[in-house]
Amino acid sequence: MQPTSTNAESNSAITEGHRPERSLRRRLKLRHIVFLGLAYMAPLAVFDTFGIVAEATNGRVPLAYILIIIAVTITALSYARMSRYYPGAGSAYTYTRQTLNPHVGFMVGWAATLDYLLLPMLNALLAAIYMGAVLPDVPAWVWVLSTIVICTVLNVVGVKLAAQVNVILVVVQIVVAVAFLFFAVRNITMGIDGAGLGLSPFDPSGVPAGSLLSGASLLALSFLGFDAVTTMSEEAIRPKKDIPRAIIIIVISAGVFFVAITYAMQLLFPDVSEVGNIVGASPEIAKYIGGALFQALFVGGYMFAVLGCGLTQQMSAARLLYAMGRDGTLPQRFFGRINRRTGVPVINVVFIAALACSAMFLDLESAASLINFGAYVAFGAVNLSLIFATVKYLRPAGRIGLFAGIMLPSLGLLINVALWLSLDMNAKIVGIVWALVGLAFLTASTRMFRTPAPEMAEPEMDEV
Repeated sequence: MQPTSTNAESNSAITEGHRPERSLRRRLKLRHIVFLGLAYMAPLAVFDTFGIVAEATNGRVPLAYILIIIAVTITALSYARMSRYYPGAGSAYTYTRQTLNPHVGFMVGWAATLDYLLLPMLNALLAAIYMGAVLPDVPAWVWVLSTIVICTVLNVVGVKLAAQVNVILVVVQIVVAVAFLFFAVRNITMGIDGAGLGLSPFDPSGVPAGSLLSGASLLALSFLGFDAVTTMSEEAIRPKKDIPRAIIIIVISAGVFFVAITYAMQLLFPDVSEVGNIVGASPEIAKYIGGALFQALFVGGYMFAVLGCGLTQQMSAARLLYAMGRDGTLPQRFFGRINRRTGVPVINVVFIAALACSAMFLDLESAASLINFGAYVAFGAVNLSLIFATVKYLRPAGRIGLFAGIMLPSLGLLINVALWLSLDMNAKIVGIVWALVGLAFLTASTRMFRTPAPEMAEPEMDEV
């Protein structure tokens, strides 16, 4: 791709110079893309880390969400712009590979792969936390293994969630969350236990900046998946318009939803230690605001989401490993095999299940930090890619072009780096070890970077 003098010419060069070889059916409208993105995000994720973030920020979860929303919104705008310049199926890996360097792109893709491999582990851990709140006498490992076994068996026999089920999944989660918000608001308006409206959850005074950043760094978990819609560009009817719109709609609607839910929860429990079980605070608060019956419905709705997400996450990770094995990035004999009868990469599904069993030995904060390690690498890389694309190819004119193409993504990059640095130290160690493994492979496979970097498979969302 050669640099050109105008934005229009640059966009055309980018589009034509990187047109994908395969062609998928263009059948996705804006609403399909938005629902798929929300289903991948799982709206009930807002309840996952409330307790530990409330403890870390001294009751400022909504404020922490505002901080992460700023970071994610800026990053979403960068994704939106890059998806216009590269309308083929893309991701942080694609954008970095095309604008910075193929070797750097490989490392970004390698880091982001960690998210997809470990999401089923986090899913199983959350199932144990929520079921433990209802049935505390049952050991946590029972729920971890039960969740993993169910998802693994269904994936091995070839069961796959269709888009219609994804829509149902989103609707069920929204209904449960709205019911939770209704009961919470009712308790606040009734002034139960002295609860009342106030701005204390947004007050930054008395909270060290490091503690606020540390709490906010865990909340990227709630937004994981908004960027996955960029992989559907080849299937969107109007990719240049609908993919950017879907990204912004998903982030803004989810952000408002998350702030509203956590604001109500924080008003009810300014001191989360009063709940007792900080990690499982959300099920306990559900019981407090709606009684045992509502808690059962709340946990039931959550488990429905857990199983639905578990199926898609495990199969997506297995497909990613298969594609990497097929292309030679991973050992082909192990990862590049598919069961002829079911068409499922069975070995990979079982491998992901084995990784998910690590949930029995991790706490929620460490697990969430591990997942967010790759997320912040990807978010930062997209902002950096937009800066490079702007300088190298688009040559912005005027203050608006300079602000949108350089200043705004620079701010997004700085915020994402700060949040990455605030992650749990053990998670950073594991993530860096994973990155070093990828670097060693890249160095060997490219003969000390003298040959092109191997192409990495793109994570794919389920078809409609």
